[in-house]
Amino acid sequence: MDTVSAEIRSRVMAKVRSQRNRSTEWRLRSALVRAGVRGWTLNVNEIPGTPDFVFLAERLAVFVDGCFWHGCPACKRIPSSNVEYWREKIERNRRRDRTVCARLKKDGWKVLRIWEHQLDRPDSLVARIRMLTDNGITTAKKPAARLTAGP
Repeated sequence: MDTVSAEIRSRVMAKVRSQRNRSTEWRLRSALVRAGVRGWTLNVNEIPGTPDFVFLAERLAVFVDGCFWHGCPACKRIPSSNVEYWREKIERNRRRDRTVCARLKKDGWKVLRIWEHQLDRPDSLVARIRMLTDNGITTAKKPAARLTAGP
């Protein structure tokens, strides 16, 4: 049960603006730089779902999903107030994630979704990315894959 009225909660929440997932994104970015993995771009808005990292030449979209917002099955954390709202919100996010993955795969993209808690093991994440990107060493001389505009 929420402690304030729906009108007040709506006004409060309307003032909250997304900061994206900067801290998690930067943790992966740091691991990629330390490992010498090159060829990625951040937040390419033209690609469905706006992946956090994009390897255009390899057509790899990498998403770093916050455990709370995307409903990590390992972390399972739901606030004790307004439970139904949060369950529905997280389920909408999960449905959107599935839809985005399906669309990207249909368009010929490889998709890697990383949970926030997996950032504690950056070496294994870098290894997965290297496996999907021809050992993770790309150059600017490779022709970039054409972005597809979906319907």
